[in-house]
Amino acid sequence: MRSRLVTRVLGSALFAGAAPLAVHAASAQVLVSQGNGHGVPPCQSCHGASGEGQTAAGFPRLAGLDADYLTRQLADYAADTRANPVMQPIAKSLSADERQAVAAYYSRLPVPAIPPGTPPPDRTGQTLATRGRWSQQVPACEQCHGPGGVGVGTHFPPLAGQPAAYIEAQLEAWQQGTRRNDPLQLMQHLSRKLDARDIAAVAQSFAAQPLPAGGSGR
Repeated sequence: MRSRLVTRVLGSALFAGAAPLAVHAASAQVLVSQGNGHGVPPCQSCHGASGEGQTAAGFPRLAGLDADYLTRQLADYAADTRANPVMQPIAKSLSADERQAVAAYYSRLPVPAIPPGTPPPDRTGQTLATRGRWSQQVPACEQCHGPGGVGVGTHFPPLAGQPAAYIEAQLEAWQQGTRRNDPLQLMQHLSRKLDARDIAAVAQSFAAQPLPAGGSGR
């Protein structure tokens, strides 16, 4: 009798602990495919059905990104420390729970393969990515973003396989001060040492960097 009672109590506790996870997963799926009916359109309308992004439009890949990184970006959009006329009103229309749910959802998706037709890496871009330009005190991008640009933790997202137009836009945003949420203003400082050709080259290099389909990419 006692044994059956303990089993029921433990079972109830486990179910209660699992319920919020199931609710979060369900709400994230609705947000991704339908929006929330309060100013948030379906995430997949810009970021793709599988979080693969849109190369031509420059919408970034979200699949496989670190959940804490994604949560922080949404919070920064809502707080206006990261500027984007599309994402700021969307982030402000999401609750904190919704932001966390969407971030967790995308972090668990497999990384898609590089789309066919992506231009090959640029030599200047490869040099900046792997060696930097120490004559101007520009370290290699890979020193923070990891070998091949696969990303490191919460503060240094993956660059590999992201659309070149997206990477270019972010570097320009740091140059212009419209994006200000980098650790210790590192990217604001470094981006100002790059000219337009450098930015285009390094963006193309990382966009062409292969990632295995289904790999981590974080």
